[in-house]
Amino acid sequence: MIDIIAGSKSDEKIVQKAVTILEKNGTSFNVYYISAHREHDKLVETIKASSSDVFICIAGLAAALPGVVASLTDKPVIGVPVSATLNGLDALLSMVQMPKGVPVATVGIDNGQNAAHLAIRILQLKRKEGISEKND
Repeated sequence: MIDIIAGSKSDEKIVQKAVTILEKNGTSFNVYYISAHREHDKLVETIKASSSDVFICIAGLAAALPGVVASLTDKPVIGVPVSATLNGLDALLSMVQMPKGVPVATVGIDNGQNAAHLAIRILQLKRKEGISEKND
């Protein structure tokens, strides 16, 4: 299961890019629109209640969302920077400069497709581990 969290409904076009890939691959997912700044408590509750294996976080501008999510979970977090101001470079740099211990895998600006492909590969690794554990 993958949870896609976008910081704003204005990021819906990027969300749809990820959704298209996940649907084509028959991968289960949920989509949430939660601002890390304006709805922090809701974000914390959503992360704590999630049964997903991977998070895709889509955000522009300061792009705090993937870092906040990564600080709340030990599950993989994939950040998708959105081109808003500065052509998305502000969001990109924010995501790749996370402090040590708060990792965020970051794909290209507006590249929801690659975020979905990476999330699927992460899930495939988990499935392979489950198969090999049963055979040991």
